[in-house]
Amino acid sequence: MPSNDTEDNCVEFSNVGIRFGEQWILRDVDLAMPASRSVGIVGASGSGKTTMLQLVLGIHRPVEGEILVHGEPIPEDLVRFRRKIGYAVQSAGLFPHMTVLRNISLMAKLEKWDQPRINDRVAHLFDLMDLPIELKDRYPYELSSGQQHRAGLCRAMMLEPSMLLLDEPFSTIDPVTRLEIQKHFKRIQEELTISTLLVTHDMAEAQLLCHYLVVVGNQGVVQHGTTAEVIANPEPEVVKPLLATIL
Repeated sequence: MPSNDTEDNCVEFSNVGIRFGEQWILRDVDLAMPASRSVGIVGASGSGKTTMLQLVLGIHRPVEGEILVHGEPIPEDLVRFRRKIGYAVQSAGLFPHMTVLRNISLMAKLEKWDQPRINDRVAHLFDLMDLPIELKDRYPYELSSGQQHRAGLCRAMMLEPSMLLLDEPFSTIDPVTRLEIQKHFKRIQEELTISTLLVTHDMAEAQLLCHYLVVVGNQGVVQHGTTAEVIANPEPEVVKPLLATIL
C-alpha cells in the first residue's frame, strides 16, 4: 500500500486502474515511488510501463483510483503542472528548424525568464552533460546522436523540474553511445538528486541507473522494492525471467 508519508514519495497510486475500450491495461495498482531517487519501471512490451508515465503526466486519467504527485492530485489545468516535470522520450525530439539553444530554452522563454538567467541555466546544463557550449548555436542535424540525446535531457531539465519522466530515452542509440549517455545520467542523479521515473525494457540498464524498481505485468505491478531487494528475491513468474537476461 502507498506510504502515508507523502513527503518521502514523488508519486503514489491508490487502487488505480485504466482501460482502453474494454481492455484493462492496469488494475488495482497500489504503489508509492520514493522521491529524490531514480525509479526504474520495467516489464515486457505492452505491459503498461508507458501508460504509467502518461498517467503521472495527466495524458490519461485513471478509470479507477487516485494518483498523487508530490502529495497532490493531478490538477485539471495541466499546463502549469507539466512545466514542473521534465519529459524525454526515445528520440531526442529536438525541433530541426531551431538551434540547440532555442530548443533547450523554448519553455524558459514561455515562462518569461530573462536572458541572463537562461544563459546561466544553459551553461550549467551543458557542463552537467559535458557538452561544449559552442554547440548551442548549431542545429540538431549538426550534432552526433549522443549529443542530440544529451541536448534533449538538457531541455527536459531546463525549468529545474521537480521530477523527470523518461520513456526509453536511450533505446534508439548504439551501445557505445548509450553507455556514454548513461554515465551522464548517473552524474545528473548524483548532483541533483532529482526524482526520476525511468521506463526501460533493459534490466541491465535499470540495475545500473535505478535505486528502486517497479516491475509491471499481468495488468498491474508484479513486484516493487529497492533494486537490490528485487534482484535478491525476484517474483518467479515475471521478474525472474527478466533478470535472467543479466544474471
